[in-house]
Amino acid sequence: MTALQALGESLLQLPEAALARVEIPESLREAITEAARIKSHEARRRQLQYIGRLVRPLDADELRAAIENATGESKQAVALMHRCERLRDRLLDDDAALADVLDALPRADVQSLRAMIRAARREHDDGRPPKHARQLYRWLHEQLSQTMEAA
Repeated sequence: MTALQALGESLLQLPEAALARVEIPESLREAITEAARIKSHEARRRQLQYIGRLVRPLDADELRAAIENATGESKQAVALMHRCERLRDRLLDDDAALADVLDALPRADVQSLRAMIRAARREHDDGRPPKHARQLYRWLHEQLSQTMEAA
């Protein structure tokens, strides 16, 4: 019971965007939203007990894996992050890397990808903050995540 409450507590600690990526029943999602709103210690404790009761019928290991994946703590998420960082760095350093990315992502919009690369290179040369490099990373992460989910 305490372990299930702790699992519910970890769900409560997730940011809204990460919680949205975790597949849980709607009643549990509502209970978590309600618990986040509660300020009273005793009321919050009772709400956490209720969340623990809602978590009982769920597979705890599967839920832990979903939480780790949503927070980026799983090995797969970390590996994807590192792969995206390496690809971004290669794209910014070498024009030949674009062919590798296009082989890995055949549906990619080449024109917008090239525009992102040019903008990131310009901002790097000008010494500006890496806004476009971050945008390129997010795009790579999204595309590779979709490719991995489809496979």
